[in-house]
Amino acid sequence: MEKYDVIIIGGGPAGLTCALTLASANGKFPFVEGKKYLVLYDEYSDLDKAFLKNVPGIQPVEGKVLLEKIRQQVSSYENVKLLKEKVIKAEGEKGNFKVETEKGSVFEGDYLVIATGFHRFDIEGLGVEIVPHRKSPRPGKIMIKNEDGKVREGLFVAGLVAGAPTMFASASGSGAEVACDILSEWAGKTVVVHDVPDTQ
Repeated sequence: MEKYDVIIIGGGPAGLTCALTLASANGKFPFVEGKKYLVLYDEYSDLDKAFLKNVPGIQPVEGKVLLEKIRQQVSSYENVKLLKEKVIKAEGEKGNFKVETEKGSVFEGDYLVIATGFHRFDIEGLGVEIVPHRKSPRPGKIMIKNEDGKVREGLFVAGLVAGAPTMFASASGSGAEVACDILSEWAGKTVVVHDVPDTQ
């Protein structure tokens, strides 16, 4: 059974940004050396049907094109693995989460991040509280009850399922914030991940 430091369920803007932020901390902080991350994602993301014209710094682009670009970016890090598998069950506590997929794969992780969107939550085993989405422009959307992205020790939510607005930048920022919260727990102090140009 494969063991990861953080398992992220969901491969949209929030889940991918969370993985990207965690992975990019490698080489910047000693406490992340040797840590491994897993992203499990389903067939569909809301980004697949979007056309983005209002993302800062990005030329207008089809959502599915941007999504593929971000997946390639995340995959370029050796300490993160992306797998296209639908999660059906997750259980456990901090330091001992177990995740099962429809294909029968089982993974273990110390931390678990849920970034599955706001349409529904049908993963069994976590005992989370589902409530109406607080910022959805459409009725009937859901989120997992949380406090600043944290459901309980070791269990986080990011993006729309955390209650973020249905905007790419909001969902992505939520994923980065959760990653920084996890890094901060490991560091024992507030941590953010900055990249700077190489100096000659």
